[in-house]
Amino acid sequence: MMGRSRTGGGFVYLVGAGPGDPRLLTLRGAEVLRQADVVVHDRLVSPAVLDLAPERAARIDVGKRPGGPHVDQQDINDLLIDRARRGWVVVRLKGGDPFVFGRGGEEALACAGAGVPFEVVPGVTAAVAAPALAGIPVTHRGLSAGFAVVTATLANGRGTDLRALATAVDTLVILMGVRRLREVCAELVAAGRSPSTPAAIVERASTSDQRKVLGALADLPDLADAEGIAAPATLIVGEVAALAGRLAPTVAVPAATFA
Repeated sequence: MMGRSRTGGGFVYLVGAGPGDPRLLTLRGAEVLRQADVVVHDRLVSPAVLDLAPERAARIDVGKRPGGPHVDQQDINDLLIDRARRGWVVVRLKGGDPFVFGRGGEEALACAGAGVPFEVVPGVTAAVAAPALAGIPVTHRGLSAGFAVVTATLANGRGTDLRALATAVDTLVILMGVRRLREVCAELVAAGRSPSTPAAIVERASTSDQRKVLGALADLPDLADAEGIAAPATLIVGEVAALAGRLAPTVAVPAATFA
């Protein structure tokens, strides 16, 4: 039989699982996972993180697969509300941070509208973790006074219009852009970003499969194609990307397991 929340009624936790390495999960995230009756999780969440939930807890994969079947967002919202109304502790486990392109805002609004109590547990987003683990500071005195995080693809499948951002900030961090990498880089150059601007793409940040490709903005698509870079990956554009060669971590990224 499923357990009850500490308040005696159902509760939803919207938890950020971090970029991949389970050790980047927050202490609060681990704490609520250990209370879970149901874990509703994304596709790329590490099995080591899922293992923190009690053995009795149901685990429901609602991850979206590129080009494949996926669970509709409304169905996910309904699932969270239904399980919470049964009096269960529901952990909605998301890669990165729930509110950074994780649709956590939509799920929080659904809970609020249904009168279901919830808590947001922030997580480490790939938007800052991927650059950092590749040796790229998103801000750096003299090189980058600010950065913007943007998705390359909108909810309707159309590409994001990046022209206004191309030269507006020193550093651009672009998520979900592997399929549109050539188009994105060309659009930034056409909008005024120098073709020689340092750029990098980091695949599967924080995991044992992490890879990075560095180069000039105009050349990066060819370089990434040559290396077979695939999703999930994070694109970084700006002078700070040139620091990757000097600030690369001295310790290899460990396997995604807990000690």
